[in-house]
Amino acid sequence: MRIVRTIAEVRAAVRDARHTEKSVGLVPTMGAFHEGHLSLMRRAREQNDLVVVSLFVNPTQFGANEDLGAYPRDEARDAALAEAEGVDILFAPAASEIYPDGFATTIHVSGLTEVLDGASRGTHHFDGVATVVTKLFGIVRPEVAYFGQKDAQQILVVRRVVRDLDLDVRIEACPIVREGDGLAMSSRNVYLDADARAQATALNQALDAAASVFEAGERDGDSILSAAHRVLAEAGITPDYLELRDAGTLESVTRVQSDALLAVAARVGAARLIDNHTLSATKGR
Repeated sequence: MRIVRTIAEVRAAVRDARHTEKSVGLVPTMGAFHEGHLSLMRRAREQNDLVVVSLFVNPTQFGANEDLGAYPRDEARDAALAEAEGVDILFAPAASEIYPDGFATTIHVSGLTEVLDGASRGTHHFDGVATVVTKLFGIVRPEVAYFGQKDAQQILVVRRVVRDLDLDVRIEACPIVREGDGLAMSSRNVYLDADARAQATALNQALDAAASVFEAGERDGDSILSAAHRVLAEAGITPDYLELRDAGTLESVTRVQSDALLAVAARVGAARLIDNHTLSATKGR
């Protein structure tokens, strides 16, 4: 595996692969790899001749009071894990490589970024995501890019960018990877002490409770959400948001009649965590 720091190096490597008609897959990450990241790398490895993983803690998607400075970083560990998964290129640029002096362009997606994490963290978050992902697509030019379903809103934003800007890349959403007790894997889980770690399991338990009510035949949104709120309240968690949204448009859902995203975000201990389930009126969870 090669670790490269510059856009020129990545482009040269990908250009060489394309000369021999090799397919290219990209896994965009901010590092601090866990099994969720590794599952994306495995999927990319199965489907592509050349696998590029980007490792870049993107400053533009963090707000002034968020955890940019404290975000976990261990490039040596991440590189070893990526190499073990058969990754060909680890692209680990400095911020100045991605955002050079005078950088003045931002990609903004209207309609998907004002709710859920956009409302909670601010629309700057998804502006930062959309901008850096668009840059990565332009640099690597992959056939396929892989994202985890835990960041469901992010996937919708990226797919809208691809559609609206006619980018020639397929977005593949991969299932959420969970710990044995159901907690969704996240780089921020390292912030949790033992008590907060136990408390955090209530997020998935709350979603499971709501999904069970739904699968028993309930379609009223308030009733479905009430089942989740009860579990969170019992665990002493006040969510940033707990909402039902259309799985494609993120419009608010009062009655589940087609695919709906049941999404939650909450601060547990020192970590802000997100999770979601997808509900389908015809297929179940």
